[in-house]
Parts: sequence; C-alpha cells; structure tokens
Amino acid sequence: MALTAVKSVAVVTGASQGIGRATALRLARDFSAIVLVARDKPNLDSAASEITAMGAKTMVFAMDLRLPQSGETVVQGTLEHFGRIDALLNIAGAVPQIDLFQMTDAQWDDGMALKFHGARRLTIRAWEALKATTGSVVFMSGNAALDPKSGNAAVAAINAAIDALAKSFAEQGIKDGVQINSISPGAVMTGRRQAFFEKWAPAHNLTVEEAIKKFPEQAGITRFGKPEEVADLMGYLVSPAAKWMTGASVRMDGGEIKGI
Repeated sequence: MALTAVKSVAVVTGASQGIGRATALRLARDFSAIVLVARDKPNLDSAASEITAMGAKTMVFAMDLRLPQSGETVVQGTLEHFGRIDALLNIAGAVPQIDLFQMTDAQWDDGMALKFHGARRLTIRAWEALKATTGSVVFMSGNAALDPKSGNAAVAAINAAIDALAKSFAEQGIKDGVQINSISPGAVMTGRRQAFFEKWAPAHNLTVEEAIKKFPEQAGITRFGKPEEVADLMGYLVSPAAKWMTGASVRMDGGEIKGI
C-alpha cells in the first residue's frame, strides 16, 4: 500500500454513530486524516463520505474491537497508509443497563471486552506511534462512575475502570510525551438512548415523549446533551490549546464542565 502523506491523523472508535460519529466529523476540521473504527460498515462509509467532502482523508476499519487482534490491525493499517497517528479517541463501547442482580457473567465480560479491553489494547498498540508525534489520547467514560446505582452497575463500574486506566496511561504519558485524558459525559441524546426510551417508557406507563421530558428532571440536569457538544470537548482535548492538560477526568453534564 502506498503511503499517503498527511500532516495529522486522528483515530476515532465508535465512529459509526452517536458521539463517535460526531467526533469524527468535528475532528475533520483540524486533522488531515480521520481513521474511523466501528462494526457498522454502512454507517462508517456514510460518515467517511461526509468527512471526505470536508476535505480530509479517511480510512475505514469495520471491525469488532472486542477481538484481541483488532488493535494491531487498526494501528498497523493506519501506519501503513498514513505513516503516523497524532490522536486516538477511544469512544466505542455500549454497556447494557441491567440490574446488578440480573446481569450475567457473559454480559459483564462483553461490556469489559469492548469498552475497557478494546481501548486498552488499541492504546498500547498505538503508543510508539503516539510517542513519535507527541500525540494525544482521550478515553470515554461516563458520569455513572461517580454515582453508581444497582440498575446501572456495569455502566458505573466499567466507566470507573476506564477513568483509572486513563490515569495509569497518563503517568507513563508524562514520561513519554503522550497526553492522556478522559471525559465523563452525562445523559446525551443519541440513537441508542432514543431506543432505550422506546423500550423503557411503555414499561413505566409513559409515552416516549413523556419519558424523555421526565428524565432530565429526575437526573437533576437542565437537558440532554448533544453528541456535537461532546465532540467539541473532544476536539479541544486533542488540540494544541489543551497540551498542558493531562491525567484529567472531565465531567460534562447539564451544560456545566468541571474537573473531577
């Protein structure tokens, strides 16, 4: 494969929908090339087309990051095609919201395999390339880590593990010149959350519209976030303006951003 010369490359996982897709599109304003990773190839190709129209190069990896060899495939393919990695945004990972006493071992393992181990393997495999560019990594956590409930135990526990993982990488990153941060968004209205409410609302004798209106009040937030708002924060964290910021876990919830 012939090397395509570019000035900067960002790898975005979970890029087929939601926050991942919004982030890939946002970063196309700042990076010469965007590498999109997810399982849904049609949606990846659609996002890649939008990015190409914005003037950035693209590369698509339709694969399951739960597979141990996936990180090697993404990094090796990216380096063979573009020759560098400047930013890695670990966004992929849907963890089921199942009660602590009902969730099976297989469901726990599946949640960890994608969101935690997938991000861990990819970051380790990309480390040398990130050292070479003094690059940046962002991990996607979530504010359930700060307020765990029995109904979202896996989400909370895995997000807390992501924050700890990011801080562990950050310590080594200070020595190696690689910037590491994590972000903990609150309730963001994505297609996945819409689907959740479509199942949850009838079980609680509510319309979907009533459930969506009621949730922010119960959660103590002003409104749902938008994927594009989280993407803007992602863009900042991998920008030159944020280079002095590392080892941070940034909470974004209800319109307020604050360090944790």
